[in-house]
Amino acid sequence: MNLPNKITVSRILLIPIFIIFMIVDFKMGTLYIGGTELSVEHLIGALLFIIAAATDWFDGHLARKHNLITNMGKFLDPLADKLLVSAALVILVELGAAPSWVVIIIISREFAVTGLRLILAGGGEVVAANQLGKIKTATQLVAIASLLMNNIFFEAFGIPFGLIMLYIALFYTIWSGIDYFYKNRHVLLESM
Repeated sequence: MNLPNKITVSRILLIPIFIIFMIVDFKMGTLYIGGTELSVEHLIGALLFIIAAATDWFDGHLARKHNLITNMGKFLDPLADKLLVSAALVILVELGAAPSWVVIIIISREFAVTGLRLILAGGGEVVAANQLGKIKTATQLVAIASLLMNNIFFEAFGIPFGLIMLYIALFYTIWSGIDYFYKNRHVLLESM
C-alpha cells in the first residue's frame, strides 16, 4: 500500500472519531466565535472533518505528482469521500442543521454511483472522478464544514451560508450523478 492509499485509509479511520465528537457531550464547554455559539466538542468534530476532507486533496495530489495512481486508490478514494460525507450529513440531520430530504437525495446518489462503479469494476473498468464529481465533492465539503461549525462568521450577518452551499452541493450532486450514468449508459444497457 503506497502513501496516498495510506492517507485515504486514515481518512476512513478518522470518521468514527469525528462521529464521537459530534454526538457525545463531553461537557467541554461552549465557545463564541464570530458571533456564533459552538460547543467545544462540535468544534473538534468539525476540525476533524476538515482534516479528513483535506486528506482527499492531499492524497490525490501525491498520487498524481509521484505517479502512484492505483486501482485500489481509484476505488478507495471515492469510497472514503462517500463514507465521510454520508456520516456528516446524517449527523447534520440529527442536529437539525440539514433537511433530511436533501440528505436522502445526496446519499442516494452516492449509493447509485457506487453501484455503477461496482458494475464497471466487474467489467474491468475503474473510473476516476471527473471534474463535475470533484466540484460536487468540494461543494459538499464546504457546505458540511460550514453547517458543522454553526455557520460560523456568517451567522452574525444573517447569511445562511452553509444552507446555501448545501443546496448548491445538491445541484452538483444531481448533475454529476446524471452525467456519470449517461457517460456509462453502455454498461447499464449491456446488463439488461
